[in-house]
Amino acid sequence: MSAPDGRVQELLSAARDAMERGSYAPYSNFNVGAAVLAEGEVFAGANIENASYPMSVCAERNAVAAAVNAGKRSIDAVAVVTRADEPTPPCGGCRQVLNEFGPDMTVTVESGAGDRAVWRLTEILPHAFGPSNLGK
Repeated sequence: MSAPDGRVQELLSAARDAMERGSYAPYSNFNVGAAVLAEGEVFAGANIENASYPMSVCAERNAVAAAVNAGKRSIDAVAVVTRADEPTPPCGGCRQVLNEFGPDMTVTVESGAGDRAVWRLTEILPHAFGPSNLGK
């Protein structure tokens, strides 16, 4: 299981670049980069912390926002990169946001050492609340 069209390396590279270039994590020192494949195009984002912690925004949500701002409404895959020792999956809130745009998407995560884990979003967010629950 990997990103459609074998584009996982492109997604991981874009996520890594976003983490290195754009992550702002002065409080947690937990830098994260993410990239989504939305309707054939790659959109990246990095986490942005704030002294008022609830106002912080995760890398995954910033990547989704970039895709949505470009008019995309369907996401096929997401890649997430951190410097952590173990591959780190998206948080629960990000899983919910990702679900809105592609419940069957591929989720690839990579640690600082290059270790990877791959899932379908439905595996890490089973029985998700989504548009169908609202009659959409």
